[in-house]
Amino acid sequence: MTVRRLSAGLVAVALFTPGVAACTNTGDAGPSATPSATATATASATGTAGEADTDAKQALLDSTREIRNGNFRFSMSGAGSVMEGQVHQPSQSAEMRVRLGESTDDLAISLDVIHAKPDSWVKLDLQGQAASGVPGVDRLNLGKYHHLDQSRIQGNRSLGFDFDKVDPAGSEALTQAVTDVRRTGDGAYAGTLDLSKAADAGSLDPSVVAALGAEAKSVPFTATTDAQGRLTEMVIRLPEGGRPAGQEIRVTYSDYGNATEATKPPADQVVEAPPELYNLFD
Repeated sequence: MTVRRLSAGLVAVALFTPGVAACTNTGDAGPSATPSATATATASATGTAGEADTDAKQALLDSTREIRNGNFRFSMSGAGSVMEGQVHQPSQSAEMRVRLGESTDDLAISLDVIHAKPDSWVKLDLQGQAASGVPGVDRLNLGKYHHLDQSRIQGNRSLGFDFDKVDPAGSEALTQAVTDVRRTGDGAYAGTLDLSKAADAGSLDPSVVAALGAEAKSVPFTATTDAQGRLTEMVIRLPEGGRPAGQEIRVTYSDYGNATEATKPPADQVVEAPPELYNLFD
């Protein structure tokens, strides 16, 4: 197996990209989140849980306001992959850890990304039988942070970070795409959303949304908020006809206002990024 490049952004790679999912998953490509969440999403979306609430959609729209302040921790998971990290707008810094696949898979990828404006670094660890097929793997698997050229990563969904759009998941766009929602409990919601209206969200790969066709217009989800009405979790259940079929995407937020400044890597652990790294994420 030859792996030429990763695409569609770190989040989309971790959660959606079929090629990477095929490399990093040697078993069932089904959902990775807990069965209870799936049952809740399915039952709620079909109207068997809770009652309609005309204020529910506005509550969800309001739940993302605090995210704009850029001071929180977050996680995203799906298809056996996890992304977690924090954003700290006061210091213009952010850090993210991405894990795709397990050590027993054909290809397991780990990335540690640090942004401390105006600099960015990424450390890669490529493991598995397919890792040898990654161009320049010997220059990538150094166990050190690669200092990134900002002119090369500007606008790159994989390696760049826009401090004017601080939410890696794009939950504001997701809540704006809600087409039906009902309150199912205290700070709990369920309904459907139109993914075609949120294809630019960081947690979505536009090509996968397009591949869903008409099914993208009615995708079930559940969401929860904390006592202050701030979004704490959103779970999206892709249609069974999607790629990968029946996958569940989970996004969480925590520690609003309590994130910390990202720690820059020490100088002796930094090298300049080689061309192969940029090519990998083009």
